[in-house]
Amino acid sequence: MTSSSLSFDSLAVHAGREDLNDLGVHAPPIDLSTTNPLPDVELGGLSYESMATGGVPGPGGNVYARLWNPTVARFESALAQLERAPTSVAFASGMAAMSATLIALSQGTRDAHVVAVRPLYGGTDHLLASSFLGVETTFCDATGVGRAMRPSTVVVIVETPANPTLDLVDISGIVAAAGGVPVLVDNTFATPVLQNPLELGATLVLHSATKYIGGHGDVVGGVVACGEDLAASLRRARAITGAVLHPLAAYLLHRGLTTLPLRVRAQQRSAIRLVEWLTEHPDVVRVHFPTNDPAWPSLAGTQMKGPGSMISAQLRGGPEQVDRVTRGVRLFTHAVSLGGVDSLIQSPSALTHRPVAPEARPRADLVRLSVGLEDVEDLRRDLAQALGPGSHGARRRSGVAMPAMAV
Repeated sequence: MTSSSLSFDSLAVHAGREDLNDLGVHAPPIDLSTTNPLPDVELGGLSYESMATGGVPGPGGNVYARLWNPTVARFESALAQLERAPTSVAFASGMAAMSATLIALSQGTRDAHVVAVRPLYGGTDHLLASSFLGVETTFCDATGVGRAMRPSTVVVIVETPANPTLDLVDISGIVAAAGGVPVLVDNTFATPVLQNPLELGATLVLHSATKYIGGHGDVVGGVVACGEDLAASLRRARAITGAVLHPLAAYLLHRGLTTLPLRVRAQQRSAIRLVEWLTEHPDVVRVHFPTNDPAWPSLAGTQMKGPGSMISAQLRGGPEQVDRVTRGVRLFTHAVSLGGVDSLIQSPSALTHRPVAPEARPRADLVRLSVGLEDVEDLRRDLAQALGPGSHGARRRSGVAMPAMAV
């Protein structure tokens, strides 16, 4: 059976393991070698050149782990198959992946320019606004992409669902507005389980693999899925900057892919129930969730297979209540990051989006929830007690229809 004939769930288990039978092993091995023996000077030199310029092994072996590693390559192969991409390139973090992409795409372009659709993850927004990598950025909403384009624009960056407001963006519409300029989609919140941007015309798909792909809060990594030509440029940037993913991290991320579909769907089911409850809670002014976005009816089933498990809520008591709730939870952990098996809660304006320009910073009355794999009623009770008196008896809507899911 070929990978193209497998269902997503089967592919998640078996992708990147194609060489294991030939190796005589069942679990993917971890190659921790930093350096490798060379057969001779000529072949060693050819391999070094091949990996330093294109990121692929040559005739003289693997040479050096900053340039290429087989454990990392297996994870890259698996992620690429799940994103239906020709290949992928893994990095030491999501921000390393974003930085390498900007470096690779801006090379050879004078006054390189980026169009970025807000809102974005705070780290990405801060990197772009700082011009630290020598690129100028125009920030806009989805309707402003076409007007923001310049002859020197090298990439359009969009995140959907967006962090932290879960805003949805029509990827196909952004691709059309970009007019042939590469479009990068941050797919961290949706994961390849719920969304495959390359099939909608995007050029690159980026993940903070630390989140859902790792899934257990114990590994940091980033990955970009794309075509072979762009991948060669990304590997060169990775080799030059030293942003390679550690092989142990690659092993953990590869292992995380095997349960990704099960985790994402289970977390999504709980999130939908919590959204139903929070929507009717007297202390909640507004719930941000993809199914509440005006674009959801047109994107559900075409762009997205489901809304995912991230929720943001505006609290009636403002920043003071945000502080009380984040201090008052017992089952949720007050912490940054997301996508793990345990549930997290945080204030984006105070933490992940603190470096963002004031006009683009999230509201201070907003809390962001990453729904984990705990029993949903335990999660609801924890939020209820943290919200305070009256929360347990908050009115709940009867007969709310659950959105149809294709996953």
